[in-house]
Amino acid sequence: MKVGLQWAFSDAHVPSTQANIQRQLSVSVSAIGEGEQAPLNLCFVLDRSGSMMGTPLKTVKQAAKRIVDRLTPRDRISIIAFDHKAEVLVPNQAANDLEAIKQRIDGLRAGGGTCIDDGLKAGIEALATGKDDRISQLLLLTDGENEHGDNARALKLADVAVGYNLTINTLGFGDHWNQDVLEQIADAGAGSLNYIEQAEAAIAIFSRLFSRIQSVGFTNAYLNIELADGTRLADLKPVAQVAPETVELPVVEEGNQALVRLGDLMKDQPRVILLNLYIPQLAEGTATIGQLQVTYDAPSLGLTAQSTAAIPIEIAAQADYVPKVDAAVQQNILALAKYRQTQIAEDKLKAGDRTGAVTMLQSAANTALQMGDQNAATVLQENVTQLQAGNELSESDRKRTRIASKTQLQ
Repeated sequence: MKVGLQWAFSDAHVPSTQANIQRQLSVSVSAIGEGEQAPLNLCFVLDRSGSMMGTPLKTVKQAAKRIVDRLTPRDRISIIAFDHKAEVLVPNQAANDLEAIKQRIDGLRAGGGTCIDDGLKAGIEALATGKDDRISQLLLLTDGENEHGDNARALKLADVAVGYNLTINTLGFGDHWNQDVLEQIADAGAGSLNYIEQAEAAIAIFSRLFSRIQSVGFTNAYLNIELADGTRLADLKPVAQVAPETVELPVVEEGNQALVRLGDLMKDQPRVILLNLYIPQLAEGTATIGQLQVTYDAPSLGLTAQSTAAIPIEIAAQADYVPKVDAAVQQNILALAKYRQTQIAEDKLKAGDRTGAVTMLQSAANTALQMGDQNAATVLQENVTQLQAGNELSESDRKRTRIASKTQLQ
């Protein structure tokens, strides 16, 4: 198994008569080929507050037990339950006695308030004890606001997890969780945001997330970008991930070097990164304007700080300019536009600008249609219709919109 690294420009040609030409560079990174699956180090952090009583907690327990049944003795498991405080239900251990682990899950009872950051802290501590040469993933599930906790602390904990090479996935259950907080935790933790709208969907969503975790080949991946003199990243939001979900990515720049954290590399879902570049005036012909390299860890082999060969980024400068547009990159640009348009719409709605929100949601719906994402277009258009009729968006409307903005709905 090796790292697959490919790139393409939105337009592979630039006019040789102009300077500061803007181009989008799409970079696809994945694990490719065959290789032994690294063992997993999995932690469930499960909300057992009073609002989870009845069907919600019952279905979450069923979903968690289904995942436990798919573990092997090579894997490790820990389980944290939280209400207004956290409890270590299953300390980090080898997945040997699955029946005993499932009995502990069955013993979960609902009651109390919600303190997400206490649960998250306990989960990170549990995962950290078994992380060596394993793929370490935390699944944080909650159905409510962090009423007894501190959202800023939760986000800082997600950053701590990154330092330990741990991935955090969040699952919002029902309609009363804070979508901003769970998205920020998942984005900071290089994981995914998931919405369990109805209790009966919990098992399928847990299973889909576990399959994604099983597909991880490499961890702790970083994209290293070196740009030639005169070529530079855009000043505002220059880097974003557009697949498997859309995330605004932080970038560390030093001189002509830039570093972007990717996190896990999957075998069936490449991470696609979109860079917004400005290119100086170039002499006619093919020019190398930079190079790309990926560093990563290979837990199945017990290796860290591995790196790919550096590959050049080339573009053709033409005196008689003829565009050479890449359709796949255009799709990536549309995916990012859909996300940003929806984010602006949400901000306008929060600010009381209903007209502005409708305009941006309509733009996002049109963008979704243009990229062939019919399901997202339907969700967004329904919101436009609701707002135009003078109605307020429900919590489920808002959460479906957030998921529709970040992914291509199935």
